Amino acid sequence: MPEPVDEAMRDLIRARFQVGKQQHRARQQLKMYLLRQNLRYGGQSSWSPAHLRYLAKIKMPFPVQQIVFQEMLDVITEATARLERYDQEIERAVPGWRWAPAVRALMSLRGMALLHAATLVAELGDFNRFEHPGQLMGYLGLVPSEHTTGNDRQQGGITKMGNGPARRALVEAAWQYRAPARLSPHLQKRQEGLPKAITDIAWEAQRRLHHRYTHLTRVGKKKSQVAVTAVARELTGFVWAIARQVKPKAAIS
Repeated sequence: MPEPVDEAMRDLIRARFQVGKQQHRARQQLKMYLLRQNLRYGGQSSWSPAHLRYLAKIKMPFPVQQIVFQEMLDVITEATARLERYDQEIERAVPGWRWAPAVRALMSLRGMALLHAATLVAELGDFNRFEHPGQLMGYLGLVPSEHTTGNDRQQGGITKMGNGPARRALVEAAWQYRAPARLSPHLQKRQEGLPKAITDIAWEAQRRLHHRYTHLTRVGKKKSQVAVTAVARELTGFVWAIARQVKPKAAIS
């Protein structure tokens, strides 16, 4: 059973996720509203500083439409500010958490910055309860669904059963393995002071998972979303291997 402080940390991270969903939905609503007015942003990246400057210059034909536009934009601005506050609070809270060593160890993996690593640990707790990585993959719903009738066995998409927030964090991290293995300055900084056994696993994950993605997309001709889901399933095994090597901090009496 999780400790009350673990549940509190999970509440914090889940609340952050809910605000992220609200921000995404508000952005989509604003985009649809502007398209109805035949207003299309011609830049490359949405919600970049250039995009925000473009939005600030928009003037609607009627005052009531300008009010609608500004209210929609204000919702996005407030959601963005709330996300920043949540991120700051998570950054402050993790170092004092008893599972901080596990979070820091998982951050040695590519695509596993603080938020994703903390999400996995908060949602999954003690990884030692999973005796085999396949158990963790099944718990996260990352294994293929199956329909069997007599001698006929058919596999479909992933089951999506189990813990959704943790599965989402793994899939988002898996997109980073499209690029060739590389130890970037940011990743080097996250790995400082970690045991060599952990950093070796993280490097092997980069090598293997990039080759896996390349094989699935080029040789197997899989769609990128399907390939990334397969990479997320294998990434789960590396997460399992790293998390089981660290222990929680002892409680201060």
